[in-house]
Amino acid sequence: MPVVLRVNGYKFWFYEADVNEPPHVHIGKEGKEAKFWLDPIREARAGRFKPVELRDIKRIIEDNHAFLLDAWESEKSKH
Repeated sequence: MPVVLRVNGYKFWFYEADVNEPPHVHIGKEGKEAKFWLDPIREARAGRFKPVELRDIKRIIEDNHAFLLDAWESEKSKH
């Protein structure tokens, strides 16, 4: 479960077992966990985050989209 990005208290990571799924990222903060698809960027699971937090998460993903896709491909190539 490598954490690939930390922004504003949010952690962004991938699960090794997920590399056979389409590109996505898990996001955690304060015991909550969401999942967002990366291409196109959209919420897969809200994970108890409030709508304002989900908007923040989506903006962070948009701002780091190329980095996250590269990190996904890098993780996938390890398996």
